[in-house]
Amino acid sequence: MNLKKLLSSNKPGGIPDLLAIALPMVVSTAADGVMTFTDRLFLARVGSEQMNAALGGGVSIQMLLFFFIGLTGYSTALVAQYYGAGALRKAPQAIFQAILIALVAWPVVLLLKPLAQSFFYTMNLSVTQIHYQIQYMDILAWGGLFGMLRMTMGCFFAGIGKSKIVMTASVTAMVVNVVLDYILIFGKFGFPALGVQGAALATVIGGASALAILLISYFSLSNRLRFDIGRSFRFQPAIMKKLIKYGYPAGLELFLNFLAFFLMTAMYQSQGQAEATAVTIMFNYDLVSFIPLLGIEIAVTSLAGRYMGAGRPQAAHRSALSAIKTGMVYSIIILILFLFIPETLVRVFHPTAFSPYFEKAVPIAVDMIRIASLYVLAQAVMVSLIGTLRGAGDTFYTMLVSVSANWAFIPLLYLCLYVFHTTVPFAWFIIVAIYLIFCFVIYRRFRSGKWKTLQIIK
Repeated sequence: MNLKKLLSSNKPGGIPDLLAIALPMVVSTAADGVMTFTDRLFLARVGSEQMNAALGGGVSIQMLLFFFIGLTGYSTALVAQYYGAGALRKAPQAIFQAILIALVAWPVVLLLKPLAQSFFYTMNLSVTQIHYQIQYMDILAWGGLFGMLRMTMGCFFAGIGKSKIVMTASVTAMVVNVVLDYILIFGKFGFPALGVQGAALATVIGGASALAILLISYFSLSNRLRFDIGRSFRFQPAIMKKLIKYGYPAGLELFLNFLAFFLMTAMYQSQGQAEATAVTIMFNYDLVSFIPLLGIEIAVTSLAGRYMGAGRPQAAHRSALSAIKTGMVYSIIILILFLFIPETLVRVFHPTAFSPYFEKAVPIAVDMIRIASLYVLAQAVMVSLIGTLRGAGDTFYTMLVSVSANWAFIPLLYLCLYVFHTTVPFAWFIIVAIYLIFCFVIYRRFRSGKWKTLQIIK
């Protein structure tokens, strides 16, 4: 079937159906990726230690936040299922339960922050990087409530298919973040040069601006009338039970996966400053390759949830196939870049002054980027299938497989780096191989069709 025929198909779950939600969500997630990428790119000009600290501090705060973000994030599928079933009043009720969880979660994150920071001192990091890492994480933790509420409000609009509103909010956050990055990191227009603290402040203020746009749209007159928003601000035990039952696997998955990623980052960065710099650059491009695909995952989660709520599992299946085809187009472009111009990509992060550590890091990062080309196509398949399974309610299985894969990385990486003393690129190759196995297991689950029999809201 040629591309023109695919795009002209109007079947439920077809590519046009998917793109209506996916394109704005791809732009939205890409905008978030640009925010993180810009933070680290500007900090690279200041010095590799501050750039590396942004990776370590950012992963640390994500580890603390992501259980709650994953838990409340299931409200996308729940809203989509209520929307597909015509139960419009229950959609904002589901979102309010997610808001309650976010409000409870924030003080928990603040209480756990010192525990996470104490781990920095057990790593083989420079005292200067630890100092920067704590500064970065502190500011992000205090602004964490804005991030959680922003994600929760975005779930409502993604669930009802109005992803353009989420896109507008995300692009606004990106613009605010990039402008403030320039001003606060380098000290422009009379502001002091804050370095890594400026990057963190720009991220928080950008996220708060996105939340403001989402709240304005949520409380618009048309939205209040259509979904009866005014009566949604009540604790609903039945909906909260559904959100926790089906959302906790996603939350637990994100937390455990980011805890594993946190430990992986620590092991990589403990190999030396050049290795830490190479790994930070690699993960920056890993972010670029993966984050736009999250937009496709959110879109297919919404579509699958909507069609499963309407009792149309075949349309949900078709949505998954459309997502794979769409994701492949983007992933092929990334594959070409990773294979043919890896050194050009690496040297984008050169510091202003000559650094022997950076020059030593270049060939390591180049090898890691080339190895990453092995999995970029598999990513498109994985996010599409996982989004479909989650939208249908098959969250426990995806959590089990994902967590098992990520925690398999830890002992293997330890053996490579600390027992056999392999190079960092070889250790990265082992991680990529395990990831590909994980993708195959998810594919087998999707092919089994068990997810088509699940019922959540009935």
